[in-house]
Amino acid sequence: MEPRIIDAEIDLVPYYPDYEHTLAWYQDPELCRQVDNIDHVYSRERLEAMYSYLCSHGSCFYIRYNGLPVGDLTLQDNGEISIVICREYQNRHIGRRCIPAMLALAQEKGFSEAKAVIYPFNGQSRRMFQSAGFVKEGEKDGGELYVFRFGQDK
Repeated sequence: MEPRIIDAEIDLVPYYPDYEHTLAWYQDPELCRQVDNIDHVYSRERLEAMYSYLCSHGSCFYIRYNGLPVGDLTLQDNGEISIVICREYQNRHIGRRCIPAMLALAQEKGFSEAKAVIYPFNGQSRRMFQSAGFVKEGEKDGGELYVFRFGQDK
């Protein structure tokens, strides 16, 4: 996998172990609720298992904002996109600016659609994916399923 430049402030770097930054993100209970709807933070073992799974089932990147890692982004082999931005950098449209790159990667991989599962209480993620053209199409794994289909009018 190659790095992907989003714009002058953001680039995506293929995953490599960097628990100094990533474990700190997943020590935030609110972020863990947004991501996994859990009421506890990640242990290092859980974090390692998560990244191992994501890397073996898709393309996983770190999001760098002005050179600093601030989140992670994965396009899974099933077309699902997941974006995590540490709370200090949320509400800067970082994730929103990364979605087109993941849609382009999905097309490069030959996917006919991309999707996201968003918990009903996570209005911030819902608005982000809807702004990129994703449409709610049902429920999945306790969340709402949003889908972006390639080649259809938005």
